[in-house]
Amino acid sequence: MNLTALPNFSDHSEDTFKLILDAAEQIATNSLYPIFREMDRQEPQLIDGLIRIHPGMKSIIQKFGQDGWVNAIFPYDEGGQQLPWTIHMAAGFIFQAANYSASVFPFLTTGAANLIRTFGSEQLKENYLPKMYSGNWQGTMALTEPDAGSSLSDLSTTAFPTDQPGVFKIRGQKIYISAGDHDACENIIHLMLARISGAPSGTKGISLFVVPKIRLDGKPNDVLTQGIYHKMGYKGAPIAHLMMGSQDDCEGYLVGEENLGLKYMFQMMNEARLGVGMNAVAIATAAFHASLTYAKERPQGRKANEKDLQKPQIPIIEHADVKRMLLVQKCITEGSLALLIYCGILSDKIAQESDKELKLKQETLLDFLTPIAKSYPSEMGVISTSHAVQVLGGAGYTTDFPVEQYFRESRIHPIHEGTTGIHGLDLLGRKVWMEDGLGWKLWLNEIQEGIGEAKRWSELIDLSTSFEKQLTTFIEASGQMFEKRKLGAEILLADASLFLEACGIVSIAWMWVKQAITAQEKLQNGTQETHFYLGKIEAFRYFISYELPKLTGIIQRFYASDFPTLTMEKEWF
Repeated sequence: MNLTALPNFSDHSEDTFKLILDAAEQIATNSLYPIFREMDRQEPQLIDGLIRIHPGMKSIIQKFGQDGWVNAIFPYDEGGQQLPWTIHMAAGFIFQAANYSASVFPFLTTGAANLIRTFGSEQLKENYLPKMYSGNWQGTMALTEPDAGSSLSDLSTTAFPTDQPGVFKIRGQKIYISAGDHDACENIIHLMLARISGAPSGTKGISLFVVPKIRLDGKPNDVLTQGIYHKMGYKGAPIAHLMMGSQDDCEGYLVGEENLGLKYMFQMMNEARLGVGMNAVAIATAAFHASLTYAKERPQGRKANEKDLQKPQIPIIEHADVKRMLLVQKCITEGSLALLIYCGILSDKIAQESDKELKLKQETLLDFLTPIAKSYPSEMGVISTSHAVQVLGGAGYTTDFPVEQYFRESRIHPIHEGTTGIHGLDLLGRKVWMEDGLGWKLWLNEIQEGIGEAKRWSELIDLSTSFEKQLTTFIEASGQMFEKRKLGAEILLADASLFLEACGIVSIAWMWVKQAITAQEKLQNGTQETHFYLGKIEAFRYFISYELPKLTGIIQRFYASDFPTLTMEKEWF
C-alpha cells in the first residue's frame, strides 16, 4: 500500500517518511535510551502531594512538543503535519523500544487531545489544545475506579450540574491513571468518565469531561494525588490514584453531549489498544536484539558431534536450541509488527474512504482484528522476552543486562486497555457476529488470498499448502464453536480466550505468508539484502513448522462438551 496515494498524504513521500523515522531514531538514541535504566532504578515518588519523576523527562516532553510529535497526525489547518497514523505508529515503535516509560507521556497527550479536538466545543479546543500540543500540559485517560475496571458500567464518579452551562462539580476517585500526576509539565488534563447525577445506570449514563489539575485562572482544581502505585516494570511512568472533589470544588467541563462519554472514549481506547500491541512488540523487539547480540558474542560449548576439547568453544548462536529461542522471538516480534502496521494502514484508508460499502468493509475488518492485534503481541511478547532472558542464561536474570527489565515491562500489556480475557469475550461475543459475520469472512478471505498468492512460488508452495490445511481444520472447528451459541452465552464464551489465541496464531501465520512473498520477490529480482530476506523465508518456515501446529491442541476444545471452568465451584479450589 502506497500511503502517499491517499489524498491527505499526497504532500508526503517515501523520503519524508524516512526523515521522520530517522528523527525518531535520533531522539530514541540520544535522549530516551540513555535514561532507560535510570528511570527503572529511580522510581517516581509522591512527595508533598506531587509525584516527582526522572528530571530528564521535562526536556524530553518539551522536545516532543516542540518538534510536533504530539499533534503530528492532525490536519495542517490545526497545526499538525497530516502524518499517516501508520508512520506515527512506526515512530512510536522506535521510541518504545528505546524506553517504554519515557515514550508514554507524549502519546497519552495525543490521545487525550484527539478527544477534545474531535468532540469538544470550540472553547475547550481553544483553552486546552495549544498547551497540550506544545508539551506544556500532559493529557491522560481517567477511566478506572476501585470498583469499576473493565466493567465501566459500574463507575461511581459523579458529575453534579452547576449554574454554568457545561460546567459540573466532579466527585469520586480514579485509580491506575498513567501519568496522572508529575512534575515535568505545568498542568495535567484528565479526560475523565463520570455519571451526571440522575443519569441512567449502566454505560448509557456515562459522560466525558475535561478535568484539569489546575484551572485556567491558575487555581488548583481539587484534584488530589492520593497515592502512587509501585509496579514490577514500566516504573518510570507514574501511575496515580486520584481523588476529585474532596473539598467539593473540582470542576469538570462536559465534552460533547451528555451520556455519550463511553462512545467518545472508545475512539481513544481503540487507538490505545493497537498502541498497546505496538508497545508490546517494541519491548519484545528490544529484548530480541539484546539476546541476539549476546548470543553472537558469548562462547560456550561445542557442536554435539565435536569431541575434541582442544578446539575453541563456539558462540552460543551456533547451537540449535539457542537458534530455536531466537527464532521464536523473531517470529513473534516481526509477525506482530507486520500485523500492527497492516492495521495502521487500514485505519489510514478508513479515514479517507468515500465509498460507503468499501469503508464499512474496512471498518469491520479493523474492528475484528483489533482484539487480536492487541492480545497476541501482548501475551506472546511476555513469552518472547522470557526467551530473551533464557538465551542469556544466568546473566539474563541479573540487572547487569537489560533483558530482565524488558521481561518485567512486558507483563503489563496483557492487562493494559482491556485484559486478554476481555478481548476474548469481545472477539467471540461481538466481533465475529457483527454485520452478519462480515469481519470473520473478510479476515478469512484475506488469508486465503495470501495463501493462494504464495502457492504461485515453487519455493513457498509446501509451506503454504501446510498452512492451508491447518486453516481448513481451524475453520471447521470454529464452526463447531459457533454452534455453542445456541446453548447460551456462558457456554459459548467459556473458551473465548482460547478462540482469541487461535485467531492470533492464524493471523501471524498470515503475516508471515505476506512477508515470505515479498522476500521471495526481492530475492528473485536481486537485492543487496540477501541475508535479511533469506531470514524472512526461514522464519516463515519456522512458524509454519513449529508455531502453527499448536493450533491442533487449542481447537480440540472447540469440539468439547464439558466445561470445567463453569462447573468448578469456588469452594473446590
